[in-house]
Amino acid sequence: MSESEEVSYDDMRRQMIETISLHALVASEATGRHEFDDLVMGAMADVPRHEFVPVEMRDTAYVDSPLPIGHGKTISQPFMCALMTDLLELESDDKVLEVGTGLGYGAAVLAEIAGEVYSVEILSELAGDAQLRLRAQNFDVTTRIGDGSYGWADRAPFDKMIVTAAPERIPQALLEQLRPGGRMVIPTGVEDSQILTLVEKDNDESIGITEIMPVVFAPLVLSH
Repeated sequence: MSESEEVSYDDMRRQMIETISLHALVASEATGRHEFDDLVMGAMADVPRHEFVPVEMRDTAYVDSPLPIGHGKTISQPFMCALMTDLLELESDDKVLEVGTGLGYGAAVLAEIAGEVYSVEILSELAGDAQLRLRAQNFDVTTRIGDGSYGWADRAPFDKMIVTAAPERIPQALLEQLRPGGRMVIPTGVEDSQILTLVEKDNDESIGITEIMPVVFAPLVLSH
């Protein structure tokens, strides 16, 4: 890549950050967040999103929109990635589970903040590609191929969880693998009627649910 191309990506990334900030302000009535945590915005500014999209999509990598990544899947809109990450209220020593690796962008953002990141992807083609991209950019993420609705039992419990595809209801296995005091951000519902949901597990293991805003995600793919 030429120096001019790298500078161009830097400029586009700065524009993306400005757009996320504006979108956060506009959507604040629904999300309850007028601006996102500095750590989240710093991670969004640092991760090279163009390295986590197909090469033919690089020119639009920093547009505030979902983008196709193959196999009928998309990389989430940057604003939505920032919002979901912000809702987690990540700490530097958190162990995080991501369900739906895609090509690894969300996992890279998480890895900029959290101590340990584990990511599950059901499509082997995407999982393999994501692992290569994450390693190439030196992001410390542990990945595996599998049905994310079952979580990752032998690495549980997790302090935080983020799910990037929508099940009709919150999988019980994820609730069980969330540490008391933990938070999960997950879209739930059927097509055309999905809600971004914040799940909080109290120290007594009771579950609190907060509906954030309507969203549109691909359905969570399950193994058969």
